[in-house]
Amino acid sequence: MPARRPAARSSRSSGATRSVIPQLDWRAPQPAPIVLVSGPEEVCAERASAGIRDYLRAEDPSLEISDLRADDYEAGTLLVVTSPSLFGEPRLVRVSGVEKASDAFLTEALAYLAHPQDGATVVLRHTGATVRGKKLLDAVRAGTGGGVEVPCPAVKRDGDRHDFAAGEFQAARKGIAPAALRALVSAFTDDLTELAAACQQLIADVPGDITADIVERYYGGRVETSAFTVADTAIAGRFGDALIALRHALASGADPVPLVAAVAMKLRTMARVAGQRGSSAAIAAQAGMKDWQVDRARRDLAGWNEESLSRAIQATARADAEVKGASRDPVFALERMITVIATRAPFGEPASR
Repeated sequence: MPARRPAARSSRSSGATRSVIPQLDWRAPQPAPIVLVSGPEEVCAERASAGIRDYLRAEDPSLEISDLRADDYEAGTLLVVTSPSLFGEPRLVRVSGVEKASDAFLTEALAYLAHPQDGATVVLRHTGATVRGKKLLDAVRAGTGGGVEVPCPAVKRDGDRHDFAAGEFQAARKGIAPAALRALVSAFTDDLTELAAACQQLIADVPGDITADIVERYYGGRVETSAFTVADTAIAGRFGDALIALRHALASGADPVPLVAAVAMKLRTMARVAGQRGSSAAIAAQAGMKDWQVDRARRDLAGWNEESLSRAIQATARADAEVKGASRDPVFALERMITVIATRAPFGEPASR
């Protein structure tokens, strides 16, 4: 099998040491003698591993696949599964649990880097949960063995999830309306695996572009109870709808603390953008945000002024303290916060016209 030299995307890995090996996107991995799949995001790591398998199978359907556990390793196994067979089929060896590897595996893996087998691709999966195996990772990242790295960093923030979902549709060359993408991401804020599955279901099921109505039809039950839907509805000034969304969220088991956190995050973004002049790209670069976040905040700011925004932020700060124990009635605290935000007036007073 010819040697592969994927182009480097970054000169620095997610670890503490400088990496000189190519850094590949998990959506477009390529095989190499050693492939280090690093980072905690399992969805991305599984895609990377599957992508390497599919790449190799497309080259040669007779690909032999072996799976090893680095934490439950029998001495000599790595050399056995990577050695050429009688007919010289290519070999793919997937090693899980390198972050908790046994001494025997680490010793043999380091030795293997010095003399990798022709026709073998060894995928090392390290979640980064521990520093176990650091010497092995450092050796791979230093170029020993002719490896590549596929970083799979955690996808936690709303913006990261938005980028993840957008990438799913871009990779499939599938159009999705911005409102539909926001609704889909809001419906799956806790589980990236579910978000990925939802994206793939829409890609497979919907023949044309994906609209907000389609997302509502598929996942409306989840969307209407999302914390971000409650926040969006209140910030848009739809008082009645915001209270209904809040009650649906609470009825479906939503915790008051993340509900307040979602509102607070939206208001903070609005406050950072308010009064700023210039292009979305310039403001995003200055504030450490994404262009789409600036655009969304600008739309959210319609009808708001400095006084009403300040009042909403104060009401949210008060609700945050109350749902964390400062009040005996967290539901009332939430309703008061939503009222202040949606009416843009002090609690108990009618909205100004």
